Amino acid sequence: MIKDIVERIREDLEEKDKAREQGIKLSREVVRNCRVAMQHVHKMELERAYSTIQTAKENIEKMNIVLKNQPDIYYGGFVEHAQQEFTECSVIYALASGKNIPKPEELKVEPVAYLNGLGDAGGEMKRRILDLIRLGMLEDGERYLNIMEELYTCLMLFDYPDAMTHGLRAKTDRLCLLLEIARGELTAAARQQKLEMAMQAFEKQLLSHK
Repeated sequence: MIKDIVERIREDLEEKDKAREQGIKLSREVVRNCRVAMQHVHKMELERAYSTIQTAKENIEKMNIVLKNQPDIYYGGFVEHAQQEFTECSVIYALASGKNIPKPEELKVEPVAYLNGLGDAGGEMKRRILDLIRLGMLEDGERYLNIMEELYTCLMLFDYPDAMTHGLRAKTDRLCLLLEIARGELTAAARQQKLEMAMQAFEKQLLSHK
């Protein structure tokens, strides 16, 4: 009788271990896909980014199915990490392509993972602002800055214990710092642009009097 009981437990653990291995493999694929997609987004290769994000989404859904009956593994950490990466990537892609920011239920991710993914997206927004400054597209940079400000204001509302939000407070604090840096860079670029325009107008005026 003991042998039968132990054998059943062994079979359950074997099934759990297989699910864990599958889940880890899928989560790594999601993270890899998201990082590749992010590179495409920053190069504005949006079609390639979309294709890679769709692959990541398929792996997110597979991971959810594989671990559906294994909640202890599902909430073990690696699934949430993959969901955060997927959220961050999907949000940045949506902003770059002029689409609405996707909701957590659309991405098939947990709410807390979604919030942390939003927090991480702030760093990519700052990077995009700097790229836009270099391109002289300050109005687009201003749009990203406004989104960062809205994001920070919203994340500040989640003043809950870290055990519930899994590091969100630290990411919100970091977002505040990134926001101030981006604002400073954009302000300096706007002043420089105005100065250059004033100089050009002055030179034009001088030439007209010759």
